[in-house]
Amino acid sequence: MSLAAAQALQSLYDTYDMNKHTQDDSGQAAGLQATPNEHFDVLIVGAGISGIAGAYHLRQECPDSSFVLLESEASFGGTWWTHRSPGIRSDSDLHTFGYSFKPWVGPPIATAEEILSYMGEVIEENILAQHIRYRHKIIKAEWSEINSQWTVNAVCTETDETTRISANFLWMCQGYYRHNEGYTPEWDGMDDYQGQIAHPENWPDDIDYAGKNVVVIGSGATSATVVPAMAKSAAHVTMLQRTPTFFRTGRNAIDIAEQLRKLRVDESWVHEITRRQIMSDQSFFTERCLTEPETVADELIVNIRNLLGPNYNVDKHFTPPYRPWRQRIAFVPDADLFKAIATEQASVVTDEIDRFIETGILLKSGDTLEADIVVTATGFNMNIMGDIAFAIDGKPLDFHETVTYRGMMFTGVPNLAWVFGYFRGSWTIRSELIAGFVCRMLNHMRKTGAKSVQPGLRSEDTNMPLFDWMDDEDFNPNYLKRAVSILPRRGDKREWRHTQDHWNEIKEFPAIDLEGEEFVYRRDTRSDLAAE
Repeated sequence: MSLAAAQALQSLYDTYDMNKHTQDDSGQAAGLQATPNEHFDVLIVGAGISGIAGAYHLRQECPDSSFVLLESEASFGGTWWTHRSPGIRSDSDLHTFGYSFKPWVGPPIATAEEILSYMGEVIEENILAQHIRYRHKIIKAEWSEINSQWTVNAVCTETDETTRISANFLWMCQGYYRHNEGYTPEWDGMDDYQGQIAHPENWPDDIDYAGKNVVVIGSGATSATVVPAMAKSAAHVTMLQRTPTFFRTGRNAIDIAEQLRKLRVDESWVHEITRRQIMSDQSFFTERCLTEPETVADELIVNIRNLLGPNYNVDKHFTPPYRPWRQRIAFVPDADLFKAIATEQASVVTDEIDRFIETGILLKSGDTLEADIVVTATGFNMNIMGDIAFAIDGKPLDFHETVTYRGMMFTGVPNLAWVFGYFRGSWTIRSELIAGFVCRMLNHMRKTGAKSVQPGLRSEDTNMPLFDWMDDEDFNPNYLKRAVSILPRRGDKREWRHTQDHWNEIKEFPAIDLEGEEFVYRRDTRSDLAAE
């Protein structure tokens, strides 16, 4: 572990030192060793798309399990609740970003409002609201080997009161970045700038960009959403990028779904067939990006040329120096970003920032961009495990010292599952795959009397080389590079990697042998089972 990572981990842990206990008004020690207020079989962290999926599958597949879902925000939705920037929408289709068990019937690329409405219906239809507690921010979590359970301290942000909850199993569905703290580099001269600076993750309610000159820094999916939305009323919007990005465009519609609806096929069938078609297409496209990257790059770039015309400098502004899918490819519905550029409501500048000045940004080329408002669509800060101070029997837990099991569990960490979705497919597909695995594991543990389970390297893995969590040659966005020191490590076998291969994982996950050598169980004694 790097010195910086070690210091960050110790700082987080020291803030909520689990070995220091003060006295509350009753004289009881306040801390994880105090008696929990409540106990549940399962505690789910986060009420975003993954947490709601987990709650649904628990109710369906583990009906006898008690559970609670803790959410730090005032409502469900995760990204779709916290992000308020102009034009906020999905960059994955809702047939696959939506749930397998509830058909999506609207346009495939949906607004935040539409996604929240859909999630609200899922919560209502499946009676999940009674299990969710909002404004509960988990500060620390400790595993007790003796008790075979987790105990968490959660602060109610409305009252500032701390509650302690124990659970047999901890299910981390909180996402992978800080929702209210976007990443903004520190550029020289930012204090000199007289205009307004806004980040999409901290969007001001009172910002007025009508008739203003706006510079949006960045060229990812967020910029592709914000630029055309702001261009409708701003005087002009400039997308300032250091490096070009690959984009795909198309109608905000799915041909096969439209055809099936014309044939009056039931919506549940439309949903499932469309999902399978999209997943198959995504898998095929990803494979092509790996096996014939130059051909795919040419196809993507030719599409942009056709949209912007022969006189536009596509080579400079839309020809990335890396192969397709080494970084995320944003989908632009109805090509609205490129329509804004073609009509000169928006423009693209490819350059680097030298410094901010009073009236805008000075570029390293010597050019100046005048700006009333600067939007820093420069990414986010990963937090991996919700900025929670984890410990096992009082010892701080460093996840970078663990090895990931299929990107959802960690060696040496009992009774904990982590949801991390796909980069090249919809997040929800993997959320539900993991939900199915967790529920199957919980039922298996109950049936066999297991108190805890953790993944462990098998005898055949003894000399397996270990690497950083993500292969830099495969996928290397900057937010992942910044977080390497807090991510688990991976091996060179499928069991010890997050493969990003959804087409094969949908077959592999249901077939995982729960009595395989990679699972280390602690089970009840025979007399304990007899007593039950």
